[in-house]
Amino acid sequence: MDFAWYRSDIITISTPDEGTKAMTQSNSPREKILSPKSGWAMFVLWILAVAACVTMVALGPVPLKIAGLFSLLCLLVCLAGFFIVNPNQSTVLVLFGRYVGSVRGEGFYWTNPFTFKHKLSLRAHNLDGSTLKVNDLLGNPVEISAVVVWRVRDTATARFEVEDYNHYVRIQSEAAVRQIATSYPYDDLQAEGAEVTLRGSTEEIAAELTIQLSNRLGRAGVEVIEARLNHLAYAPEIASAMLQRQQAKAIVAARRQIVEGAVGMVDMALGKLKEQEILELDDERKATLVGNLLVVLCGQAHAQPVVNTGSLYN
Repeated sequence: MDFAWYRSDIITISTPDEGTKAMTQSNSPREKILSPKSGWAMFVLWILAVAACVTMVALGPVPLKIAGLFSLLCLLVCLAGFFIVNPNQSTVLVLFGRYVGSVRGEGFYWTNPFTFKHKLSLRAHNLDGSTLKVNDLLGNPVEISAVVVWRVRDTATARFEVEDYNHYVRIQSEAAVRQIATSYPYDDLQAEGAEVTLRGSTEEIAAELTIQLSNRLGRAGVEVIEARLNHLAYAPEIASAMLQRQQAKAIVAARRQIVEGAVGMVDMALGKLKEQEILELDDERKATLVGNLLVVLCGQAHAQPVVNTGSLYN
């Protein structure tokens, strides 16, 4: 079949990522700072209006009494328009299902009484994550948890993009910690030459955890101030075996250092004897002296001297 009639510019097909991004950008609310009327000025006007309505009801004829009573009912409804914003708090205003704006400045305000007011805290929150049991890069079970310091950056996104931003922060923090734990080995005992480990690279792990959390929580209008691990240990079922392995490695490293030092001291002793011509030693006597010195220097117990009354060959 001939499809020459088809024009590719008639329909533009976007990739799923592009479409999702465009939809998110078009539908996602962005914070709009609002400066409503001063509550004190409106309160003074409200008091004067109430006084006028009471006067109408008390002294006026019947039509004015009715108008005064109706006005009093309207003034009572207007009381719902007063609200207070405390320091480091924000109030999100929604009028008939439409986002109006967010009030960040502390003070006493008045707005449309039919506006719903949702208060959000702008203070820094401290999330002490629960201890999770996950496998590291090599499959070893470890226990890990993190502390995350965060705060709301975009009140509109935090209010309307997620169901509960506090719960969202907790769940996403646990997911990020799990991903970090499975991406690196616990330490370099099992992964020789590993540049980054969970136990040995605390600053690198904290920086990557902060980046991952910022990417995840940015969708909810949350800013990550700091994130770092506060608990890291092998799971109980392998903790004793890993402790023995760490102890063995420490013992081997200590022994290696002792042997290197002992060999250097023996070499220095032989060099001094030859340099100062104190004693001429043949190869067999040198071997015996080296063996005795190594036993003395590398042994764990104190050496017991043995007095030889004969010669080396008797």
